Amino acid sequence: MMTVDIESVITVTLRRIKYLPIVLVIAACTTSPVTKSTADDLNVVMAEFKALEKGGAASGQTWFEFASKARVAGNLDIAKQALDRAERLEVSPIRIVLERTRLDVASKNNVGAVAHLQALLDTGFTAIGFISNDPVISSLTGNDAYDALISSMSAQAYPCRNQPGFKDFDFWVGEWDVTTANGAVAGSNSIKIAERGCVILESWTNTSGGTGMSINYLDMASGEWVQVWNAEAGSQINIRGGLTDKGMLMVGHLHTVGAGTTVPFRALFTLLPDGRVRQFFEQSNDEGATWLPWFEGFYARKQQ
Repeated sequence: MMTVDIESVITVTLRRIKYLPIVLVIAACTTSPVTKSTADDLNVVMAEFKALEKGGAASGQTWFEFASKARVAGNLDIAKQALDRAERLEVSPIRIVLERTRLDVASKNNVGAVAHLQALLDTGFTAIGFISNDPVISSLTGNDAYDALISSMSAQAYPCRNQPGFKDFDFWVGEWDVTTANGAVAGSNSIKIAERGCVILESWTNTSGGTGMSINYLDMASGEWVQVWNAEAGSQINIRGGLTDKGMLMVGHLHTVGAGTTVPFRALFTLLPDGRVRQFFEQSNDEGATWLPWFEGFYARKQQ
């Protein structure tokens, strides 16, 4: 099995990465499908390599594209030489490292391939899609070191879904039929996780077809959960809070667009022992001295 000297192979490549706009760099990344090479392919590659060397004016991009072509043709030594030239001509470091990773995969040097990817991760690179969607690099799936690296990269790329606090309101997520305290049907509510766990979206429809929606998220600056609600009838709710012994309690204000009024408002979401969720809203007309019920609903999961 081949070995990899990370410092000699990657250090020059990586030392500039942190200074580059990563999105722009990655956008130029290319991959080539794996094809079966023939002797004629190898001869053509060798002839093109000699022509590029003789010409002496090939750009970094030309050498990079040729390196990929040589790899696909199966001439890995020529591919490496071409990639070295592309690197010296300052082709983006991320592209260089990803292509070196593909070369290692082609050489069945999985240790070296994972080492290149680890070096990228260590620089803060988290564009996991450019790795997991790469037909060559993703062939490492099933390799323990590669799978662990992808898991680690995913945790950095999508931090919300990997931090416990963002799951505090997950008990409300689902497709629900909602009734009032006396059992009358109030409407239906669709509560979905979005943006890789960073946001919970609510989409409400009442029995008469009226709609409303809210965005809910954990504000990491304050450590509080926030709900911002707007309905077609002009009710606007802005509340914040967090988990208590009684459930998710959030306090703030209700503004009614049509009336132009703003009053204190609070909401309590409680997971019940039978799996239902109780939603209890209250408003105050005396700046919080006393509270009046605004809405009480009981959520039951829709039958599949």
